[in-house]
Amino acid sequence: MKKFIFSIGLLCSLVAILMVSAPNAYAEKKTKKQVQKAAEPKKPANTISKSPYIGAIAVDAATGKVLFEDNADGKGWPASITKLMDLLVLLEAIESKRLSLQDQVTVTAEASRIGGSQVYLKENEVFTVDELLYALVVQSANDAAVALALHFAGSKEAFVELMNKRAQELGMKETVFHSVHGLPPGKDQSPDVSTPREMSILCRALLKYPDTLRYTATREHTFRPSAKEPFIMRSHNHLLGNMEGCDGLKTGYFTAAGFSIAATAIKKNQRAIAVVFGSEDRKTRDAKARDILSKGLMTLVASAPPSAPVMVQAQAPQEKAEKGEEAKAETKPSEVIEIKKSTLVTGAVVVFCFIAGFILLRSVSRRNRD
Repeated sequence: MKKFIFSIGLLCSLVAILMVSAPNAYAEKKTKKQVQKAAEPKKPANTISKSPYIGAIAVDAATGKVLFEDNADGKGWPASITKLMDLLVLLEAIESKRLSLQDQVTVTAEASRIGGSQVYLKENEVFTVDELLYALVVQSANDAAVALALHFAGSKEAFVELMNKRAQELGMKETVFHSVHGLPPGKDQSPDVSTPREMSILCRALLKYPDTLRYTATREHTFRPSAKEPFIMRSHNHLLGNMEGCDGLKTGYFTAAGFSIAATAIKKNQRAIAVVFGSEDRKTRDAKARDILSKGLMTLVASAPPSAPVMVQAQAPQEKAEKGEEAKAETKPSEVIEIKKSTLVTGAVVVFCFIAGFILLRSVSRRNRD
């Protein structure tokens, strides 16, 4: 009876403890959520970025076949990914001999005044087109973008017209460029607009030029190497060196646009392109791009046709004759007598059985004597 009463009392105590602690735990959890919510920074009113992104796509670089898509036609602001169109326009001009990588570009006052990411160009400095293209892609230098645009087209406006003309030719119907650099628009200006799908079209066009990967795969490059204090440019693409096979292409960011990336990688001779638009933070953008790109490559590798079998060449008649003679020589009886291993084993077993039988017979005969 005492044990029964003790058990009932213990059970009531446990119930009472749970009833007291549960509301307190709920209140504590609620307080933590309120604190976390209060700590979260408020987005600017015109921010368009989303979690995990506005839209994304992965395509086969060779065919354009879609390997993955999620709101791939969602419109976003590409920010510095805009510079990929600068690169395409200039590489096509180089191919058509309207421009040379070794052409000398004199920096204007207008180019030297551009802010944001830059290589701090000074008025009247002179650089080759090649040097400024490294600055454009690796450092994402806005001043280099303006210097190149002014050199080739005479004005930013004229170069933007070339960018939009090329976009329409590629079938990028929803894309409109308003700048040569992708910086946030000023008062009474509009941002550059595109979609993940249409940016993948631009990336495919760029990858036709070997020089594209020469610039986009570069993680670090020295600008003004002969200066007293050279400027070390470092790529903003954190997938370079952190994802096997990744060798491009370009990142983009400003506060309202969010974090975007156009990336490419190669695996077993299969190349994929991934575009992620408008992530709320860089780590999410990079993680999603890596995941989408990796899965795209896995799909391409899995569906790739098997390698062609190695053809065995027919032997020449003379080779056949020589090999025939060698075979005959090998089959000639040898003066050395060879004994197979199996024969030795069989013999050993027979001997062992004989000895064992002999010992058994002797033991039996001794018992009979006794």
